[in-house]
Amino acid sequence: MFDTLIGNNHIKDILRRMIARERVPRSLLFAGIDGVGKKSFALELARSFVCHNPQNLEACDRCAACRRASNFNFPKPDDRDAHKQVVFSEFPDIGLVIPYNKNILVDAIRDLEKEANYRPYEAKARIFIIDDADRMNDAASNALLKTLEEPSPTTHLFLVSSRPDSLLQTIRSRCQTIRFAPIPTEAIERHLFESRKVAPADAELVARLAGGSIGHATDFDLEKFRPRRETMLRALESVAGRPDHLALLKIGEEINDAKNKDDFEIFLVILQMLIHDLWALRHGAGEKALVNIDLRPPLERLAAAADTKKLAGWISEIETLRETLAVNVNRKIATDALFVKMAAA
Repeated sequence: MFDTLIGNNHIKDILRRMIARERVPRSLLFAGIDGVGKKSFALELARSFVCHNPQNLEACDRCAACRRASNFNFPKPDDRDAHKQVVFSEFPDIGLVIPYNKNILVDAIRDLEKEANYRPYEAKARIFIIDDADRMNDAASNALLKTLEEPSPTTHLFLVSSRPDSLLQTIRSRCQTIRFAPIPTEAIERHLFESRKVAPADAELVARLAGGSIGHATDFDLEKFRPRRETMLRALESVAGRPDHLALLKIGEEINDAKNKDDFEIFLVILQMLIHDLWALRHGAGEKALVNIDLRPPLERLAAAADTKKLAGWISEIETLRETLAVNVNRKIATDALFVKMAAA
């Protein structure tokens, strides 16, 4: 049932009207930021086609068909051959295409094309969900176009994407787009507190850090985050006011330590986030504008020592470094250079 999903109530109303009028488009594009619930909405819509005991035309979430439709036997991440096929749920009319190593294989789209021509086994229609559809390369995209151009009358295609502009325009033009808004911070906080039993202060912090993504919030690891944030706060304290170059060199070594080799960009994202809070404080923004609400006192002291021109320069330098991560750069040298530039700003 759509009521079990968090946020985007206007989309629930749109989908309910489609179901009531029996006018669900053959091709839908669910677009919005990561973790906002796009795939869950697509699957809930798919279950409305298979439910044996619908409640107000929605899936009841209790019958055998609903339960089967929600159960997928996903392939192992390193099993390339398994990712060349549509992954079906235990209900044979609901299939899912998922990326392999960040790319959707053209073979999987060709398998979808074949399966889309079959009549439904049990349901009123066959539904195929392409998760992270923007991960299709040109070959996969062109293979999908054939299915979109000649859709079977008993098949629906639901594309899910956090980067819809990366899809071919010819694909987007053949889909009705449903745009998801970020989940309000208060709704995420309430969900974490009531359903996940997260402590109130932690729920508030994680909800602010999630950036409107319920998926990010539920997966967030505060135990790992807090020491990383403390490190980047020390970096800010070492560049604001009178720079402490020795401390900055030590911080550079810390974040480039072997145990942190996969977390380098996470440190940069946290640093940017802290600077954005400083920017908000410099401009007199209220408490709701802050992300790191639990660090307000030290952030206020740092904001007082950094003018907006300096803060803008810091953000620009971090963005430049993040862009260079696509090439093979010496991260320790790059980090030291970043801190020196920030101290000199």
